[in-house]
Amino acid sequence: MSIRVMLVDDQVLLRTGFRMVLAAQPDMEVVAEAGDGAEAIENLRATAVDVVLMDVRMPRLDGVEATRRICAEPNAPKVLILTTFDLDEYAFSGLKAGASGFMLKDVPPGELLNAIRSVHSGDAVVAPSTTRRLLDRFAPMLPSPGKPRHKELDRLTDREREVMLLVAQGLSNGEIAGRLVLSDATVKTHVGRILTKLGLRDRVQVVVLAYETGLVRAGGGGG
Repeated sequence: MSIRVMLVDDQVLLRTGFRMVLAAQPDMEVVAEAGDGAEAIENLRATAVDVVLMDVRMPRLDGVEATRRICAEPNAPKVLILTTFDLDEYAFSGLKAGASGFMLKDVPPGELLNAIRSVHSGDAVVAPSTTRRLLDRFAPMLPSPGKPRHKELDRLTDREREVMLLVAQGLSNGEIAGRLVLSDATVKTHVGRILTKLGLRDRVQVVVLAYETGLVRAGGGGG
């Protein structure tokens, strides 16, 4: 079955370019387009979509608020925020709103296609180290360490908290496995349980929560 994609961007030429790239793939299909967030939400009421490519700066309803509303719905499609280097603050807000990652608008076609496939399969498309650099840059927007932590963190086992800390510090599953002397499969299981217990969509949101709660300090280690 093809991955059903919706393109959301107020620039028709950009949507046309993305549509041409996706249309050439045997496993993808552009099923809807929208020129702003409000139109995207409207389209989702009538069209089944797996992945949304979401611009951030649009009229009427921007991509961040649209992402927040979309991701709050049950069985919501995955959202990829499209940004540029000078709009990192929007990418940060988009991740907090529930997006599964962010990409640059000038990303090579191959990377865009791989990202769509990864998100569709349930993975985040932003490398943890990249997410960490983004959060480090916007650390002043986050609560200071020492503030009350997310109450659900108390539900984690000691091992799960250890894994969460390493995820938030930018380590991959393989690196975590090496650090804790575990198998990759065991680490993946721990990450899955962390997501379930904390009600998070993917490891990108694990990183965001770890910074917000002071579990990890920007530019440093655990809190």
